[in-house]
Order: sequence, then C-alpha cells, then structure tokens
Amino acid sequence: MTELSPSALRPQHPISRSLSGLVDEFDLELRGDLDGLEVTGVSLSSRTVQPGDLYVGVPGRNSHGASFAEGAREAGAVAILTDADGAVIAEGSGLPVLVTPDARAALGSVAAWIYRTDENPASLFAVTGTNGKTSVVYLLFAILNQLGIVAGLTSTAERRIGDLAVTSALTTPEASELHALLARMREAEVRAVAIEVSAQALSRHRIDGLVFDVAGFTNLSHDHLDDYEAMEDYFQAKLDLFQPDRSRRAVVTVDSDWGRRIVHDCRIPVTTLTTRLDVEADWRMFVIEETALYTQFALEGPEGRRLETRVPLLGWYMAANAALAIVMLVESGYDLEAIAHTLDRDGGIAAYIPGRAERISGDRGPLVYIDYGHTPDAFLNTLDAIRKTTEGRLIMVFGADGDRDTTKRADMGAIAARGADVVVVTDFHPRFEDPAAIRATLLDAARAAVPDGEFHEVPDPRTAFRTALALAKEGDVILYAGPGHEDYHEVAGVKIPYSAREDSRQALREAGWL
Repeated sequence: MTELSPSALRPQHPISRSLSGLVDEFDLELRGDLDGLEVTGVSLSSRTVQPGDLYVGVPGRNSHGASFAEGAREAGAVAILTDADGAVIAEGSGLPVLVTPDARAALGSVAAWIYRTDENPASLFAVTGTNGKTSVVYLLFAILNQLGIVAGLTSTAERRIGDLAVTSALTTPEASELHALLARMREAEVRAVAIEVSAQALSRHRIDGLVFDVAGFTNLSHDHLDDYEAMEDYFQAKLDLFQPDRSRRAVVTVDSDWGRRIVHDCRIPVTTLTTRLDVEADWRMFVIEETALYTQFALEGPEGRRLETRVPLLGWYMAANAALAIVMLVESGYDLEAIAHTLDRDGGIAAYIPGRAERISGDRGPLVYIDYGHTPDAFLNTLDAIRKTTEGRLIMVFGADGDRDTTKRADMGAIAARGADVVVVTDFHPRFEDPAAIRATLLDAARAAVPDGEFHEVPDPRTAFRTALALAKEGDVILYAGPGHEDYHEVAGVKIPYSAREDSRQALREAGWL
C-alpha cells in the first residue's frame, strides 16, 4: 500500500499539548496571547501545515520562513516558533510568536515534546556511512519482519510502516517529520525502527530529540565534498552519531582507517565487525559464494558464535551490509541462534532493496541491474561484483549529479572505464550545470584511464539505455548506475518524470527480452 504524500505519515489520533506548557518546558519568549491554545503537530513548511500545528520559521537560502507565517495561520497553524529576526517578520501574522535563539536547533526537542516521542517503546537503529546505509536499513527491516517483529524504516528511498510506504524527499527527514513518523509508528505498534542517518542530518539537527539504541557504521569514502570542505569535516559529522547524547551503543565496520577512528573516538560501548583477514574485530564476515542471484556468507563472533546464510543481492558488500544488520540486532538484544534459525527456515534474508543493484531483467537476454551508486567507491564495488559473476561483456551506463560534489567526477569516469568493457555516458540530474560539460569531464577521465576503451556519449537517458541494450547480447550485463529508485530527472530546476527501472523494463520489452 502506498500513500501519495510523506506528510500523511503523521499520527492519525494526535494528542494535544498545551502551548503554555511548551513555553514553560523550553523557556521560550512569548509575544502574544496563548489563551489556552493547544498544539497537535509541528511543521517546518507552510505548505504542509495542518490545523493545530506549531509552524516553525527558520532562515532559508532565499527568505526567512517567518515570511510565510500568515499562510501558515490560514492553513490552521496556532502559533509560530522562530528566532528574533523571524519574530519581527511574523509580528503582523496574527499568530502568537514563540521566540528562541535558533529555531532549527530547537526543532527536534520541541517536536519530540509535542509528539511524545520519548514514550515510544520501539527500539531505534541508526545507520550511517557513505555507501550501504539504505541497504542496511532494509536488511534490518527484512530480518525483523522474518522474526515476527512489527517494524518501520526511513531511508533515501522510502518511509515505511509495515506494508504502508511513501516516497522519501530527503535521506533523513526533517526533525518535525521524523518525530511525527515515529508517533504514527507508535500507533501502529511498531517495535523496531531502522533509520538512515546522513552526515547532513547530523549537521542540520534532523535527528535531534532522539537517542538510538544501536548506531551502525558502514564505511566512509569520497562524497559530499560540496557540503564539507574536506574528508576530515565529513568524518567529524559522522562521528557525532557515536556519542552518548545520540546513541547508547555502536557496531562499527573497521575495514578502513575511518572505521577504526570511529572506534577510537566514540564515547559509547562499541562492537567491531570486519570482512578482512588482516584486521582484528569482534565479528568477522566471510563470503562463501557469489552469484548473480545471491551472496552466501558466514558470520563468526565471540565465544564461537556462528551464522551462515544468504542475501538475495549481488556482491560481497551486500553480505557485509547484512552482517552489520545482524550484529546490530544482536547488540540490541536479539538472540543470534533465533536469527539463524529464522533465516535458515526462510532460505536466507528475504530482502528487497529498491534500486540497489536491483535486477530488472528476465530469464532471457542480458542481465540488467539498476543501481543508486553515485560515488567512486560504489562504482568500484559494484563493477567488481558483477565481473565476478559474468563471463560476458559488462556495459555501464552512468552520469554525474549537477550542482553537487564535482571533485569525484574524474574518479567515477576512470573507475567506470577500467571496470566495464563499454561505457555509455549520459545526463543524470544536471540541474543548473551545463550537462555537456559534466559529460566531458567524465569522458575525458575515462579516456585518460583506458585510451583504447569503447565509449559512447548519449545525453538522453532513455536513448542511452537503449544504446547499451543494442550493444548487449545474451550473457552480457548492463549496469545502469545513478538513478536507482528515483522517479525523476532534474534539469534546470524542473523535475521531469523518469524512472530508470520502468524505462529499462520497457526497453527490454521492446527488444523482446521481457
């Protein structure tokens, strides 16, 4: 079942709280008369205000949110929370104004109080890292379901409560949406929630007001250097999750120096996991078999504990993600033997992860994978996994985000050229950049890496995939990297409807392969 709007995932039976109680709880300055007013929700956008909401006005890139206070009042807001500058802007709106030095910094705690999030009995799992966050969240969700636990998740792809799902707008929702989602989950008697936590979520107060039972770390590699000046700044943003005010305990993958630094610098109990033979850790994951349909692996831990299972996904890194999910569950109190018994009963982890090395082809023709990977490390791992499981040619279709980290583009082009037999460069969310310039950067790097390689430049994504398909034969593999689960193509501020998954299926049907 899918709902149309993420804002719908609020509690269906909200419990009102006194606005005067909010003022007292957070020592807010009041301008206006509350006159017994009560609040039932929180909104950071005037477009999503519902009757009974507290509207929160924060400074934006182009204007102050307090400028929209009158529209929020007309939509049913009962008061506005903002800073001193916003209070001046909103004073003629007709709403009582609650003033705090930094409304965004206060948002998480205020939303937690209004939605009574601290009364939620669910275990909270946080997953951070550059690559694999979404996969670990879905793997946690899948295993919990197999254990008979009512579970929820929020990820780059979806917000999900059991079978109910909505499409995500941000990797981690704003604090107002996140606390509303958790309140809705409480109504549905959800007992465990897996939450994908981005570096930006930590830097921008999106998970404020929560303390996670277990936080997991996957890896750290080149990404988001448009938001962070250097890798060290990016790392420090991630490290914030592994402190007592954020999480009670941690499970950290220590394959890299970054993971080992998390262990050294965190101030909470930590359990370690590795996939490497040359690294010491509490738990170790071994790949037993890799195929195009599944990856079989074993997980060994303290006191001779061992689990062997499979995940219906491509590559050792998906087995590593599954191992992290399992150890996080064990650290939260689930019994490893019970997990092993359940997975053995079901023939492995029953996970579906939208747009993550997702096979969309049938039994005939080339194998086609749609993947969300858009970093050098993700390209490297996925290409390596496909190469291990195919004897045919590997054709890769990809582009690069416009108005995002430009420093990773050359590495992406070079890795694609080295890992694939054929490279098709196309447009992928050029946004306000010149798409031809983005393609040129990728192709120049690819040609420099493999001067005699086969390269095609096809700007239109639909035509690009069909070009790749025309080059492919039975036994070949096409990797379409970048779009993953997304259902739009962003050009000059316009989101044009486009699903790589659906369009690729249509192309396969046109070619007679489906």
